[in-house]
Amino acid sequence: MNYHVKKTGSDLNPGTEERPFLTISKAAYVAKPGDVITVHEGIYREWVRPKRGGTSSQRIVYQAAEGENVVISGAEVITDWKRDGNIWKTVIDNKFFGDFNPYSEVLYGDWLFTRDRVFHLGEVYLDGHAMYEATSVDGVRNPVRSKTSLEPEFSVYTWYAEVDDEKTTIYANFHDEDPTKGNVEINVRRFCFWPENPGRNYITVRGFTMRQAATQWAPPTALQEGLIGPHWSKGWIIENNTISESRCCGISLGKEESTGHNEWTTIFTKMGHQREQEVIFRAVNNGWNKDNSGSHIVRNNHIYNCGQAGIVGHLGCVFSLVENNHIHHIRYKREFEGAEVGGIKFHAAIDTIIRNNVIHDSFRGIWLDWQAQGTRVCNNVLFGNDSEDVLIEVSHGPTMLDHNIMLSEHSFKTLSHSCALVHNLIAGTISTGNELNRHTPYHVPHSTSIAGMNRFTGGDDRYYNNVFLRRKDDPRSDEPYYEAFFSGEKLKPEDITPQSGAFLSYPVGTAVYNNCPGPDDEKPWDRIRRIFASGAQPPKPEPPKPQSGENKDEEGKPAYVSLSAPSPLAVYIENNVYFNRALPYKKEKGAKTFEDSAIEYAIDRENKKVVVEITKPEMLVESAADIVTTDKLGYGFQTEQLFEQPDGSPYVFDTDFFGNCRGDKAVPGPFQVSGKQKFEFSFAY
Repeated sequence: MNYHVKKTGSDLNPGTEERPFLTISKAAYVAKPGDVITVHEGIYREWVRPKRGGTSSQRIVYQAAEGENVVISGAEVITDWKRDGNIWKTVIDNKFFGDFNPYSEVLYGDWLFTRDRVFHLGEVYLDGHAMYEATSVDGVRNPVRSKTSLEPEFSVYTWYAEVDDEKTTIYANFHDEDPTKGNVEINVRRFCFWPENPGRNYITVRGFTMRQAATQWAPPTALQEGLIGPHWSKGWIIENNTISESRCCGISLGKEESTGHNEWTTIFTKMGHQREQEVIFRAVNNGWNKDNSGSHIVRNNHIYNCGQAGIVGHLGCVFSLVENNHIHHIRYKREFEGAEVGGIKFHAAIDTIIRNNVIHDSFRGIWLDWQAQGTRVCNNVLFGNDSEDVLIEVSHGPTMLDHNIMLSEHSFKTLSHSCALVHNLIAGTISTGNELNRHTPYHVPHSTSIAGMNRFTGGDDRYYNNVFLRRKDDPRSDEPYYEAFFSGEKLKPEDITPQSGAFLSYPVGTAVYNNCPGPDDEKPWDRIRRIFASGAQPPKPEPPKPQSGENKDEEGKPAYVSLSAPSPLAVYIENNVYFNRALPYKKEKGAKTFEDSAIEYAIDRENKKVVVEITKPEMLVESAADIVTTDKLGYGFQTEQLFEQPDGSPYVFDTDFFGNCRGDKAVPGPFQVSGKQKFEFSFAY
């Protein structure tokens, strides 16, 4: 059945093109597998909640009519504003909100770090753009310009709400704007497109503008809300949409509520990482697997102005494809912060592909946390992100990053094992760390089944055929330094504590791995094997230092305990190119270092494009190396899984960023160049 929805229709109609429905919700109530719902021009102020899903062979499709502007909004227009001195106020009966008043709902949840003030889920929008919540009426009358927002001029447009049992009073500073002209909206709905119940599989949503949802903070240990999302369903396609102005997340591919909901924050009996472990095991026991979960496609969307993440997902992002999206201005207001902020923030990205996206002006670009395994991140353009372009955290891999263009000040940070970087252009720092307190799962290859758990000593990373491009005017010394995990602040030795989350950094290059063994160094297990084979007495570890005045001298334990010592695993770093004094790993084979550069780049914000220019191609051509394959990449240490594609086929990097054949030898970096060339990547809003 083909249903139609128009603003001139009626929900008493049969939903034909001649006699269409009035609301998308009516179509969502009657739609069955194989049906197509076409929505025509207009603003639909409703929460669309599909009653049914489709099947793998008969999807339910929701689509905007071709060439027509169809908006689904979580907000309502408010024109009843009265002057109150230099500001405005409106008084709204609470019945207007129904059973959900976002101005009484507090932003909260696990891993939300902002505790010094309260934020609410509601927003006030001037000309479609979210204003800034103040802490009092005085903060509305006398707004203070934000020092951190990406839009400091607009940050003085403020609002504050007071809610009692009967009414909600909103105060707002519109400056020279008149809110009675219909240019002001307020949140009334948590979602735009979201099933009330899980298991609404195989739905396609395409071509809509969706905006203004009062979504809650979405940690991996709670129901992960998004302006749109499958709500723990399988096989959705979300494509060709414009998604913006979500209080927290634009698209959610995350978990549902029954496996855990903010138990760290609300109960306080266990640490957060333990609650995370419990969520994972509950999910496994409740049918989290390839047959029932994930397998989504998110492509060709424009996602911006979200407070937490453009796309978020824990567990439900497995076996998914995220491609060709433009994601920017995430956490753009810099109002609240926590551990779940990024253009893309995934936990348990198993066999997930993230490719051909442009991500910029976010806090982090791509953040893969816990259990990234078999995931490929490729052909993305990242720049202007506050923290790293890519962070891989407490994951055992293997994780592949290839043919990315990473131009932020901080390009890559790893608190994991078994990351491979191949044919990337890297213009920012690389930072490494270990995590000896958290044990996280790894999985049977290409499966959600858990194979084991371990902590992170660091290492087992691979860097082949990358280009490292240091700024010509980089003022930093060549010495290593430590920086804080979240702020990126440079730390003094006395400031390094377990709470600071210290990461070792260098300006640009792989020298950050200089303390890691290389592939030819003796492995700890080889040393132990050699000692026992010789019949020699194993060396004793250093006795612990006396504590609290005690004078203890413990007997040495067998040498094999050194296998659990916090020593990094070997790294495999070969055939990279370093421009403008970028710093190579001291044991690297085939490193090419240059005082100048063969590549120039510029971020042209006026014309909204990134320009990469090959100015001295001969420097790259002469550095060509062998084609990188799965055979060379080998296995991830902990998972014992090959570096191979999510479908299990081998990697053979014999084509470049644009699919051009590399021939017998691969030029380092994303592009197989032979002469001077200029590449432009658009990021038009």
